[in-house]
Amino acid sequence: MPTILGQNQYGKAENRVVKITRDGDTHHIKDLNVSVALSGDMDDVHYSGSNANVLPTDTTKNTVYAFAKEHGIESAEQFGIHLARHFVSSQEPIHRARIRIEEYSWERIATSDGNSRFIGADEVRHSFVRKGQETRVSQITYDGEGWEVISGLKDLTVMNSTNSEFWGYVKDKYTTLKEAYDRILATDVSARWRYNWTSDEQRMPNWEKSYEQARKHMLHAFAETYSLSLQQTLYQMGSRIINSRSEIDEIRFSLPNNHHFLVDLEPFGLKNDNEVYFAADRPYGLIEATVLRDGVEPKIPVDMTNL
Repeated sequence: MPTILGQNQYGKAENRVVKITRDGDTHHIKDLNVSVALSGDMDDVHYSGSNANVLPTDTTKNTVYAFAKEHGIESAEQFGIHLARHFVSSQEPIHRARIRIEEYSWERIATSDGNSRFIGADEVRHSFVRKGQETRVSQITYDGEGWEVISGLKDLTVMNSTNSEFWGYVKDKYTTLKEAYDRILATDVSARWRYNWTSDEQRMPNWEKSYEQARKHMLHAFAETYSLSLQQTLYQMGSRIINSRSEIDEIRFSLPNNHHFLVDLEPFGLKNDNEVYFAADRPYGLIEATVLRDGVEPKIPVDMTNL
C-alpha cells in the first residue's frame, strides 16, 4: 500500500445546549457550545468504509443533550469530564476523547422599581441579558487513564487609559514611531491555562471558583501594573494567576496591542493633551507568551488557534 493513515479523529462539532435549572421561581442558565472529537481503532472505516467501530456523530450529539439532563451542568469542565469519561469507558474502540466547550454567560435582569412593576414582578427571577463580551472556553481530554484540562477565555477587552509607557526601543532607518511616556494600553485577552489535575486519584478543583479567581487575578494584574511594555503586563498577569492559584501550572496569552494614536489637532488650532485618540483596529502588534510554574514543562500549544 503506497500510503498509510495518520492521526485521525471524528465527532460532532458545536452542539449548542442551554440548560435551565429551576429553583422554584428562580431560574439559572448554563449556555454551552460543545464539540466532541473521538479517536481510536478507526483504520477500517478509512481503508474499507467499515463502520463497525464507529459511534455515529449523531449519537455523540444526543449524548450531549442527554447528559445535560442526567448530570446537569455544574461547570463547563465538569460537564466535559462526564462526556469524555463516558465515550472512552463505554466504547471499546474509542481510546481518546477531546471535549471543547465555549460558555456564554448571562446575568439576571433586575426588575424595575415598585411604582412601575406589573403584578408579581417583584418575584421575577427568570429574565437575563448576555453578560460581557468574553467567552469562557474549556478543553477536556481523556485517554482512559489520565486527564488534561485546559480552560480560559477569549475576547475579554481591557484598557488602561494611563500608567503605560513605551520607549527605549531599537530604532533603525525605518522607525517612525515616537516614544510614548503616557499612552493608552488596550488589548483583547485570549488566555488558556492548564490545570495540574490529571488523575481521578487527585482532588478535583472547584472549576467555577477557579475560573472566577483566575479572571479576577488577571484583571487585577492588568490594572495594577505600571506598564513599560505589553510583554511586562502579560508576564504580571500570568504570574499573578500562578502564584495565587495552586491548581494552575501553566498559562498562555495571546494579546493584540490595540493601538490608540493621538490625533494631530494642531491644524485646527487645538492642543491635544492626551485626550483625543484614533483607535486603529489593524494592523496591530501581537504579543504572545507562556508563563509557567517553576519546574513545569509547557504543554499548551504555542499556536492557540487550534484550541
